[in-house]
Amino acid sequence: MHIVLANENDRPIIEALAQRSWRAGYVDVLSAQQIDFMLNKSYSQAGLLEAMQQGQVFYLGFAEDKPVGFIALQKQTSTVLRIEKLYLIPTVQGKGYGRDFIDFALAQAREAQIALLELNVNRKNKAYYFYLKQGFEVVKEVDIPYHGFVLDDYVMQKPI
Repeated sequence: MHIVLANENDRPIIEALAQRSWRAGYVDVLSAQQIDFMLNKSYSQAGLLEAMQQGQVFYLGFAEDKPVGFIALQKQTSTVLRIEKLYLIPTVQGKGYGRDFIDFALAQAREAQIALLELNVNRKNKAYYFYLKQGFEVVKEVDIPYHGFVLDDYVMQKPI
């Protein structure tokens, strides 16, 4: 997989990838109402622009010259780099691209001399098991009220 820095002009690509990955990945985890809300709030072009303006740096992953996923990173503190978003379309899951994104995030953290990668994952999301295999550990469980919904997540960290 080839990973490139995304910019504001890439928002339609990111939005389309989010639509495909969220609808497949969360169908057994969240209600259709919450999926629609989250896609509109965080993965619409306006939501993506807001995330970019608040410091999330997006990267697109390409396989065979086609976009297959994205990751968004944000420096939380001088010691923590957060993976704010990491999604792959369903047809490429299991091909090692998620690991490629994790390795990319690790390289970005090392380059910035950051000691810890952190992310949140829904406690019912099968990606939780993927993150465990990548060396992340649960450091706490959180229930975050969010516009009438509750985000029931694990906060996971991986030392670099």
